[in-house]
Formats: sequence, structure tokens, C-alpha cells
Amino acid sequence: MTVLTRLSSVLIIALTVMFAGNAQAALPEFRDIVKKSSPAVVKIIVEASGPRAAQGQPGPEEIPEYLRRFFEFRGAPPAPHQRMGMGSGFIISDSGLIVTNNHVVEGADSVLVRMSDRREFNAEIIGTDPRSDLALLRIEAENLPTLKLATNEELEVGEWVLAIGSPFGLDYSVTAGIVSAKGRSLPTENNENYVPFIQTDVAINPGNSGGPLFNLKGEVVGVNSQIFTRSGGSIGLSFAIPVSVVRNVVTQLEEQGKVTRGWLGVTIQDVDKNLAESFGLDRPRGALIAQVAKDGPADDAGLREGDVIVAFDGKDIPTSSHLPHVVGLIAPGSRVSVDIMRDRKQRTIKVKVGGLDADDSYSLRGGDASEGQGGRLGLIVTEPAAEQLERWGLTGGVQVREVVSGGPAAEAGIMPGDIITLIGNVPVKSVSAFDKAVEKLRSGSSVPLRLMRRGTPMFIGLKLAD
Repeated sequence: MTVLTRLSSVLIIALTVMFAGNAQAALPEFRDIVKKSSPAVVKIIVEASGPRAAQGQPGPEEIPEYLRRFFEFRGAPPAPHQRMGMGSGFIISDSGLIVTNNHVVEGADSVLVRMSDRREFNAEIIGTDPRSDLALLRIEAENLPTLKLATNEELEVGEWVLAIGSPFGLDYSVTAGIVSAKGRSLPTENNENYVPFIQTDVAINPGNSGGPLFNLKGEVVGVNSQIFTRSGGSIGLSFAIPVSVVRNVVTQLEEQGKVTRGWLGVTIQDVDKNLAESFGLDRPRGALIAQVAKDGPADDAGLREGDVIVAFDGKDIPTSSHLPHVVGLIAPGSRVSVDIMRDRKQRTIKVKVGGLDADDSYSLRGGDASEGQGGRLGLIVTEPAAEQLERWGLTGGVQVREVVSGGPAAEAGIMPGDIITLIGNVPVKSVSAFDKAVEKLRSGSSVPLRLMRRGTPMFIGLKLAD
């Protein structure tokens, strides 16, 4: 072997060791976080009468035989009238306050908190908030370990995070991963959307619900709440409630026993490419107001159908789903600035935010209309039934009877049965008003149409032929 060959071999070995060392140095270290934080993470065991499904864990028949010995179900399963549920939680104050998920304790007759040192305490439910899926408990104990809630929202996509909980009853299991996305919208069964979820690939399973999600500083940045799965187990799609929501909800539950959110009183939708062009936006963004609640905060401030909210209280609104996240965290009664696009110009309006529990029903009355059609749009329209107008809270409009194949309306997705109430910024109270509005449209232009479809208000961007 020549001297040059030997030097090359030494260099390769040195580089290999260096890169291996750098790769090892780049990996996060979790041991200190686990040692310091685990004592403040608790297991929550719930008993409920009746047929309540066990929220935190599967039934014994769903658990593989070789794992059953780890679970609460030892011997015969609980009687049908007394179901067991299980989840996780964590202590946030030495006075015994514990954060968990609402769905862990919902419908509970009794709640037992078990700590890592095997001490057990009966817990009092201070308050719950189904909209955020959070609950606040309290236990009577001294010298309790606590966790710190992060005070900033600097969590970044790609950042390492750590979870501690009791998946499938396996106490104080630790899993780690990265933040996959932020601001995920997961509407509830009531179509409410007030939580900008953190998406991670941390392995979360039944029993982790209510447990903490940590950053590498050992601070709680979220509360594990949901998973997406087709098998019942983790597939790398888990969602946590961000600490900004946790702080807001916990403070209100502790002080008032309930949660009040900011409320604007609008129905909104996303802005697509055609709508963006028709409203004068440089790209699809913002939340388009499709309906305004009469005498609600938006109505009182002068916001109206067709306005596009591009910023609220100084925060950009990239999509419609972001608006409830921002509004919900604002204290009712606060006056904030709202940046909107109206008549292709941006302007700012001051709004006094209302409370979510305010009456947000629409009290509009029906009106009259006559028959006609608008040929430029490829639509044949007619008079809607007065009962339908009243049922949907409309003061007028024209109902689409037929959509001409290949016309602008067909390409835009307008359907028979839709009731058109606005063309551009021109209200359509009758067919004559519809015809006049259509006549004034410029060839080749894009125009937003507001309509009601099966009782749901929406805007559709329509582009006229040149």
C-alpha cells in the first residue's frame, strides 16, 4: 500500500467519524425533559353510568390477547351500566389544577387521577369547553409537580416535539416526532372551527388524549386531542390543541367556569381564483362574507355581503378557516380593526367584537319577485316561492330554473334551484333588477355572484365571455 493510499484511507475514516459525530450531535436529547416532566403527567380514569363509550381506550374485545394484561380490564370487563374510560392529563399549578380533554371526562360520574408515583386522587371537574375539547380538573394534594405552558407561539414546522401519556393503558409512554403543520382546521360535528390544530407525526393512540405536547425546552406547546386513523392506531397524523387556545380556555374556566369567545356574526367562504380576480385581489386569500347576521357585530360595524376580510386585528387571514381561529381568541367587547376588500379597493373598518353566545339567528323577511331571464350568463331564472324566501331568510332574489350547457354559469358551477341574491355589489331583489345588473356587466370580466344553495349562502366567481 502506497503512502498516498494510506493517507486517503485515513482521510475517509476521519470524515466518516466527523459526519457520524455531527449527525449524532444534531439529534435531539429527550432524557432530561422526560425525567423532569413525567411526574406532572397524570393518568385519568373515568367511570360513567349507562352506555357511554369508553372515550380513552377500546373495549376488551378490541385489544389483542397479548396486550390485555396491561389494561384496566383485568378479569371480567366492567358491567354495562358502568363503563370505564381513560385518558391523560397534566398538572399546571401546585393548587392541583389539571388540564385534559373534554371528551375524556364528558359524561363522567367520577374521575380518578393517578400520578406516576402511584398516588390516586378523586378529581373535581372545574369546567369543560366542548368547542376546544378542553377540560379543567382539580385535586386536593400538596407538593405537586407542575408543567409550564409555553408563553410564545414560535413553534415551527419541522421542530421536534415530544408527547407523554398512557396509550392503550401503557402508563407514561414517551413518543417523539416533528411538527408536520400548523393551523389545521378540523370542524366539529356542529361545523364549528375555533381551534388551529398543530399537526404532528408523534405516535398518538387512544389513551394519549389530554396529555401534553412538549418542545425541546420542556414547555407545553399543546394538548394532544385527536388522531386520524383507519385502523384505530397511529398512522402518523395526530393533532394537538395549541397553547394559545389552552391558556385562554384554562383562564376562563378557572375564573368563570365557562368560556366565552369572540363572535363576528357572519357566514364565510374561501376565495378561489375567479373570485379573487373579480374582487380585485392579487391572489386567492381572505374570508369572503356570504351572509351577515342582522344586528350582529359585523352588521353594526357596516360589514356586508361581498366584503373580503384580508386581515383581522392586525393578523393576516390567508383562508376563511383562519378567521374563526383569530376572532375566537378576542375578548367580547374589544374594538379591533378589520381590513377588507370592497369594490376592488382595500379599506379598514372598526368592529366591536361580540360574544359567541349572542343570538346569531337571521331575522329577515320574504319579498316579491317576477319572472325573467339573463341570457349573457347562460341562465334561465324565475320567481322563487315566497315560502322558500322566508324559510331561508331572504328579502328577494331570482331562482335558477335552467343552466345552459357550456355557458358561463355552467362553467362556474351554478346549479338549478340556486337563488341568486347579489351580482357583483348589486343586490338582486327581483328579476328586473337581475336583468339590469346583467346588462351592465363588461364582456370578459369576472364577477362574483352571491347565492343560496339548499339554505347555505355562498359566492361563486363567474367569468363572462369576451
